[in-house]
Amino acid sequence: MGSVYPKSTVFVAILHLKKQVPLPTSFGVGKTNFGMARTLTKAEGKTLLLLKPRGFCAGVVRAIDVVRIALEAFGPPIYVRKEIVHNSFVVEELRGKGAIFVDSEDEVPNGERIIYSAHGVSPEVREHSARRGLRVIDATCPLVTKVHVEAVKFAKEGYSLILIGHKDHDEVVGTLGEAPAVTQVVGSPEQVQSLSVPDPNRVAYLTQTTLSLDETKDIIAALKKKFPNIKGPAAQDICYATENRQVAVKQVASEADLLLVVGSENSSNSNRLVEVARNLGTNAHLVDSCNDIVAEWLKGVKTIALTAGASAPEHLVEETVEFLRSKGFANVQELEVMPENVRFGLPPEIVEAIAAAPAASAD
Repeated sequence: MGSVYPKSTVFVAILHLKKQVPLPTSFGVGKTNFGMARTLTKAEGKTLLLLKPRGFCAGVVRAIDVVRIALEAFGPPIYVRKEIVHNSFVVEELRGKGAIFVDSEDEVPNGERIIYSAHGVSPEVREHSARRGLRVIDATCPLVTKVHVEAVKFAKEGYSLILIGHKDHDEVVGTLGEAPAVTQVVGSPEQVQSLSVPDPNRVAYLTQTTLSLDETKDIIAALKKKFPNIKGPAAQDICYATENRQVAVKQVASEADLLLVVGSENSSNSNRLVEVARNLGTNAHLVDSCNDIVAEWLKGVKTIALTAGASAPEHLVEETVEFLRSKGFANVQELEVMPENVRFGLPPEIVEAIAAAPAASAD
């Protein structure tokens, strides 16, 4: 008989979505709140500023839990369309547990289970999956789903849609698929100038959820200049975690000689953190793990700020802290710029599987 998800673990999974993971006591950090961030007293020697919030957002926690619980409840193989989140360590860990990552639903045998990644999919993918009898578990981040719903709404109301984002990103590909005939993608203020629409008075814009706040602001300003009557979403599309991590970087950039961002190369929000720091004149680098840190970067550096993208696991941050501590950055201070307590519920397919598992285990 296949693996059954025990009732006791159900509560662990639910609690995992509600709790804040504490910083390991081995870090030996001092804590500084937002109001003190500008008045840090630098100790003798080298300082490491550990930014908070950092790392996993609610959508990433939810997506990873979906794959883990599906593997426990149904047993492998579980197919996952695209990377569940954009982090190579997370993907490899789940692959080791039995997840099979595919680029297309075409690669999944008829009737098997498939999980959609946190970045979402187009209606075409959903229809294709249905025709092939695939058993779908949807791990799309609710904040991405919000953008999809807005795209459908504006298209039905007869608007031309401008989607601000990176055209090859999985999230943008999925959102574009909601209304491809009326949607154009722009990634810079310069691209706005070449836009052409049937009615300049019936234009709306949406954004990818993981963009730079500053870059997006400039593109929106260009859109409003070209289309004065353009409409936008009721609430901004850039997600809370993307915004919070960028705000934290801005708060401490002037205090640091170097900013390190833990995150994978294909992580949009992680790359934006590097850009934010560099735009403020602070040297910054993206590292998948502490093994990517180049010794040359640390020469002459007295203060490092460390953060992590929304899909980077905390253990990689812990390893980076220990690596930097070994290089003399022994004065570790955690700076909490703002609290972050957002949690998302599990998708119904997983909730139903959890509820059914105990009964299935009875002989």
